[in-house]
Amino acid sequence: MMSSELLSFGWLQQLLVVLLKLTLSFAIPTNGTECTAKGPASYILVFTGHWSPQTFPKQYPLFRPPAQWSKLMAITHNKQHRLFQEGALASIGVQNFAEVGVTVDLVKGAKDARKRRAVGAMYRTAGIATGIGHSSTELLLQPRSSLLSLMVKVIPSPDWFVGVDSLNLCEGGKWKQEVTLDLQPFDAGTDSGFTFSSPNYPTVPQENITRITSQMPKHPANSFYYPRLTELPPIASIRLTRQRRSSSRQTPMSNHILPHPIHPQRFSETPLDCEVSLWSSWGLCLGPCSSGGVRHRTRYILLWPANAGAPCPEMEEQTECTAHNCLKPQ
Repeated sequence: MMSSELLSFGWLQQLLVVLLKLTLSFAIPTNGTECTAKGPASYILVFTGHWSPQTFPKQYPLFRPPAQWSKLMAITHNKQHRLFQEGALASIGVQNFAEVGVTVDLVKGAKDARKRRAVGAMYRTAGIATGIGHSSTELLLQPRSSLLSLMVKVIPSPDWFVGVDSLNLCEGGKWKQEVTLDLQPFDAGTDSGFTFSSPNYPTVPQENITRITSQMPKHPANSFYYPRLTELPPIASIRLTRQRRSSSRQTPMSNHILPHPIHPQRFSETPLDCEVSLWSSWGLCLGPCSSGGVRHRTRYILLWPANAGAPCPEMEEQTECTAHNCLKPQ
């Protein structure tokens, strides 16, 4: 009798274990997004700026300050945290970084998220003093924080930046070997300036983070408005290359690592058409009204053409005088 009771109890235990596993599998869906890699992965991250007068000739900043890039801010994290998100409002950290390059609130936000185990690590590289150049660092990603997000501010600009939101470097149980992404500018939605050198003009109420394109914002004053282009050329790019890391390697990871010489990418020149102002009012009649008298009007060049863009039209126009255009003799 005792042995049959023990058998029944053991069978019941096994049944409960099976039911518990089934319950957990349904209660915690992974949707294929959880990284099941056996260990961490090391990557070299290289950020490259492609911002040049040939690819972005409109209002290209030459001084006070010239075109350049801020320091790069990167975090590794899981899906419980976002550094920024297109279509959502910018956090105070994103706003301060996108507007003036201040990183204090971004760092604080990442540290708070790390306490919740939503962020794994944070990385920074130095800025780039020109529009074309490289910065780099080594990243170490853990399976529990296999997503990468980063931001770099466009300098000068009202609140524009380039970035990557939640790039997953792990597919199932495997780390990706190499990833290359072209980057386009974002508007943080906190400043309403149209040009690189616009004065501070806060957006009230704050708008969502949006991607800047060759057509949007659709305003001729916008520094990225190129109506002849279907899309903007890449203003920057990133490349992630997985590295071998032996268990005996104890040296600290460092910034400004270039795995091999990198040559600037060649992009086709962006044509920039001439832009002119509206005509002025007609001037007074010069000469006799009865015969040979003329009057003039003028306009001026707002934007000189570049890269085989449409040339400027005539800046002055004249027409014959008519009786009501003439000054009456005193």
